[in-house]
Amino acid sequence: MSKQLEQEINRRRTFAIISHPDAGKTTLTEKFLLYGGAITLAGAVKGKKAKHAVSDWMEIEKQRGISVTSSVMQFQYENYCINILDTPGHQDFSEDTYRTLMAADSAVMVIDASKGVENQTRKLFKVCLLRDIPIFTFINKMDREARNPFDLLEEIEQELGIKTCPINWPIGSGKEFKGVYERQKKTILAFTANNGQKEVEAVEADINDPHLEELIGKEHRDTLVDDIELLDGAGDEFDLEQVRHGKLSPVFFGSALTNFGVEPFLEDFLKMTTPPLPRHSDQGEVDPFDPNFSAFVFKIQANMNKAHRDRIAFMRICSGKFEKGMEVQHIQGAKKMRLSQPQQMMAQDREVIDEAYAGDIIGVFDPGIFSIGDTVCAPSKKFAFEGIPTFAPEHFSLVRQVDTMKRKQFIKGTSQIAQEGAIQIFQELGGGMEEVIVGVVGTLQFDVLEYRLKNEYNVDIRMEGLPYQYIRWIENEDLDPKKLNLSSDTKRIQDLKGNHLLLFANEWSIRWAEEHNKELRLSEFGRS
Repeated sequence: MSKQLEQEINRRRTFAIISHPDAGKTTLTEKFLLYGGAITLAGAVKGKKAKHAVSDWMEIEKQRGISVTSSVMQFQYENYCINILDTPGHQDFSEDTYRTLMAADSAVMVIDASKGVENQTRKLFKVCLLRDIPIFTFINKMDREARNPFDLLEEIEQELGIKTCPINWPIGSGKEFKGVYERQKKTILAFTANNGQKEVEAVEADINDPHLEELIGKEHRDTLVDDIELLDGAGDEFDLEQVRHGKLSPVFFGSALTNFGVEPFLEDFLKMTTPPLPRHSDQGEVDPFDPNFSAFVFKIQANMNKAHRDRIAFMRICSGKFEKGMEVQHIQGAKKMRLSQPQQMMAQDREVIDEAYAGDIIGVFDPGIFSIGDTVCAPSKKFAFEGIPTFAPEHFSLVRQVDTMKRKQFIKGTSQIAQEGAIQIFQELGGGMEEVIVGVVGTLQFDVLEYRLKNEYNVDIRMEGLPYQYIRWIENEDLDPKKLNLSSDTKRIQDLKGNHLLLFANEWSIRWAEEHNKELRLSEFGRS
């Protein structure tokens, strides 16, 4: 292995940012990009006239001021090359969010200091646990009224089942927010609100500084001394090994909007995270430092460029070095090919690249041959990475086209959007594609589907909500679903790959199916 390859891979950091809606994830992402010099002005997503956030590019996102699709951004900071996977955090995120976490080596969990752990955070956290990846916590919005920091830590530990170790500690909150105490350095970073300007000044002071009372007030100083004593005596100690296996989360307090505590967080985070991690394949573990190129597809996005009706496959490079024009083996397609128009992303801005390394995310032109989870690798080494699980949708609708003459466009549009992973499509057993059952993780995806079919495929649709809440894949391949003894409100369906599934109205129906069909094995995850 060449020295340059080793150096390039060692400086890569690839992480996802996860949160519940409105916890400040997009703002935090933009502050990272500002520090890296990737953008010169952050566009906070507020109101109709505001600049749109850099990571939100789809038209529907600009109209609503939310992130609908996952974005990928790369920037340089100090000697690190950072790939951020920004996931949608709004109430109605999609399966795309889950898949993006499969491409990350670690995750930053953003939590609102006044709300604590919220529903979406729990779901995303579960996916991180599946992967055994490090999770770093940024408790945001300390410049607003916040809950007691000890209560927040206890909630993270109880709700998510992960131990916490605060790296810094807040002094007050809201109007009384005075800054943070850096535990390792034993210094205070004082917060100075300056007439509502977004950038704040930070003043460093030692905890034993006699002028500390003037800076933060006697009451805050006394509380801080007590808090530190309690943390040092009863808190979990920092253990890098536990952090790297997702057992302990380093916790940072700050305010992304005012830029307070963001850069110290970024610096500590980069020191604690690892270069790209090895990946499992059917031939054993694939070492990122193996000079042979390999990657897997974790996201497909059609029509990013309206003028060209293009389709981009996003790949996470897992080992070696990618070079423009190189020949690779597409394992699932069983053929050699050249990846054309390799690009790196800054949301929808794209730059054609000549090379990329393990840990990087590249987008390549997809003529319609790639599927989520596909492996590409050097022709000399043939193996397949573990498939990406298909996550169970939670909302279902019956969808049909209004104009029957547009059947071809309807099938093409729904199939392409399903291949991207925003929706899942099912059919009645033995049914055709004239009407399909669409399953989504969040209901906003129904709006996205309707919007995209109309604007990109010129198809109007009718949607009828279905009363099902749960879906399960039937694991027994030799089982005839028609012979199962099921409750009257359970529906037998199949996916586009021919796998059999059951739709249930409630948990009682699931228990009925399992009790009356002893051989039946059900799964919450499908196989990609």
